[in-house]
Amino acid sequence: MQNTYTSKLIKKHPTLPARIMQFSTPHGNVMTPAFMPVGTRAMVNYLTPHDLEKTNSTIILGGNTYHMLVSPGMETIESLGGMHRLMGWNHAMLTDSGGFQVFSLSKKGTICIIDEEGAHFKHPMSGKIIHLNSQSSIQTQKSIGADIIMAFDECTPEHGGREAAVAALERTHRWLLLSIAEHAKNPNSFYGNHQALFGIIQGGSFRDLREKSTEFILKQQLDGIAIGGEVIGFDMQKTAEILDWVTPMLPHDKIRYTMGVGLNPQDLLDVVARGVDIFDCVAPTRNARHGTLYCGEFVESDGWLKFQSDDASSRILIKKSQYAKDDSPISSSCACYTCQHYSRGYLHYLFKEGLIAYFHLASIHNIHVMQEACERMRGCILNCHTSPS
Repeated sequence: MQNTYTSKLIKKHPTLPARIMQFSTPHGNVMTPAFMPVGTRAMVNYLTPHDLEKTNSTIILGGNTYHMLVSPGMETIESLGGMHRLMGWNHAMLTDSGGFQVFSLSKKGTICIIDEEGAHFKHPMSGKIIHLNSQSSIQTQKSIGADIIMAFDECTPEHGGREAAVAALERTHRWLLLSIAEHAKNPNSFYGNHQALFGIIQGGSFRDLREKSTEFILKQQLDGIAIGGEVIGFDMQKTAEILDWVTPMLPHDKIRYTMGVGLNPQDLLDVVARGVDIFDCVAPTRNARHGTLYCGEFVESDGWLKFQSDDASSRILIKKSQYAKDDSPISSSCACYTCQHYSRGYLHYLFKEGLIAYFHLASIHNIHVMQEACERMRGCILNCHTSPS
């Protein structure tokens, strides 16, 4: 495998911004659209690398910077050869900068304090003060060893209005320049593999700030572009509006990443239709654990796709008594291991008993559905008779 990162446009939809990209990393090639299952604590909950491969996952978000700093710590990760070896995952990996966790912890007052230099938080067990800033975030990500790393940023809160959005924007831009400078000292991980660096567009729900941030990001030498902030993925109507503002400004040859998108399969279809390539979300496995299973099928409509279901929510709640004696699979059109081998009735029983087999089988299904969405979108675009432009 080549020790480089490259990205190129393969094909574009004839009437939508949707497209297929291919990017190459030291741990393999990825075709987009691509959903990244999230392994916040160095594992995707209840799924082994073999399980992930069987769902056709080719890239994951592996090892959150904040959580890895807290435990097991960089010394342990480095002694075990980095995140790929630690997790037993031999394919592409992206990791985040810790910015979102800093944002979440800062809401709790004394646990985390943000200033112009970065964040200061207490280790939850030892009480030791940890400083996370542009330099330490990049160095931690080099210790993790992911193929794609993120510039340190401040996730823009939605409750603070324009003043908070401007403050987060200015910090994010300043920290981006410091992140680039730190990464430029050595563009490889501690294990000798080249790492791509992505910048993050902030600006909250304000069009002028989003456009200003996009312009700033595009002036930097970055390998890819992410769209972040509390609203992205949380409010899909607003997410779509923000994408309509910024994606026409973005270059065609760089990967576009919406951070935290993937609560529902339809969310993936909606952002790809607006020109996005990759996305991550903890929701598929979290929903699975709480008994929420995606149920529906992908149907073509007006040249694109919809996730269609008999239920308006496109999901079933397996704890309901109506499934106790239901011998059908979660979804009759699903080809995942769980649907091919087990019934709703069996999953209902496992869930009610709290057995770990349920969490495993349910997570397989929900991740499979998200990857099927990506496969179906690639097929839809490939079947369009156009050339790359």
